[in-house]
Amino acid sequence: MTAAIVIPARYASTRFPGKPLCLLSGISMLERVWRIASSVKQASRVVIATDDERIREHALAFGAEVALTSPDCANGTERVHEAVGRAHIREDIILNLQGDAPLTPPWVLEAMIDEMIIDPTPEIVTPAVRLRGPALEEFLAHKKERPATGTTVTFNLRRNALYFSKAVIPHIRTEGHGGIYRHIGLYGYRKAALSRYVSLAPTPLEQTEQLEQLRALENGMTVRIAVVDYRGRTHSSIDAPGDVPVAEAIIAREGELVPTLR
Repeated sequence: MTAAIVIPARYASTRFPGKPLCLLSGISMLERVWRIASSVKQASRVVIATDDERIREHALAFGAEVALTSPDCANGTERVHEAVGRAHIREDIILNLQGDAPLTPPWVLEAMIDEMIIDPTPEIVTPAVRLRGPALEEFLAHKKERPATGTTVTFNLRRNALYFSKAVIPHIRTEGHGGIYRHIGLYGYRKAALSRYVSLAPTPLEQTEQLEQLRALENGMTVRIAVVDYRGRTHSSIDAPGDVPVAEAIIAREGELVPTLR
């Protein structure tokens, strides 16, 4: 069984217009993400989904397959779903890899796909990292300053998600039993589950926490947590122009995630 990776990329970002075309150490953010997706062993197809002709032309120039989608898509998940139909994607496992995630290790994506190949029961898969020692201390300190950043997740003995929250969960009253896991915002779907998810209306907890994945849980969908290890790589996102030099410094310090052609 193989998977398709769809990379939603839009030009009209409020905080960072044209973000997918931004250069990171000489290579566009979008090309970096595409190269990461293309290196995933179980991915038989990688498609960039966009509603912007500038992004389409840029993606075609570096050899990517592109699906043009409607500008009316409300979010990346809807864009991925539309691209599945427009590009006639036949794979049953669909990964949504945002076009602004150039620091995503390919082995994290591979672990997500493995979860869905090994066990046919989860409808959705998403990764999380266990926080320990200095990483946990740093996370907790950051949450005190900016409570709405960072998401944690709890899950049952089969690693099916119980709840996602901007609060730090679980509250550790007794040490040595459970841990704190930081959720990583990547998602894999069975094709039917993706279609069902985009058909669902927003739910109360989703709107309260502003976490889209809660819509799946509130509707009884099975969300499997793939516990992953970043192997010393830095987890960071690019949301604004000021994040670019930070990402470039990480690349300079830790090296490229995959070989490039330049």
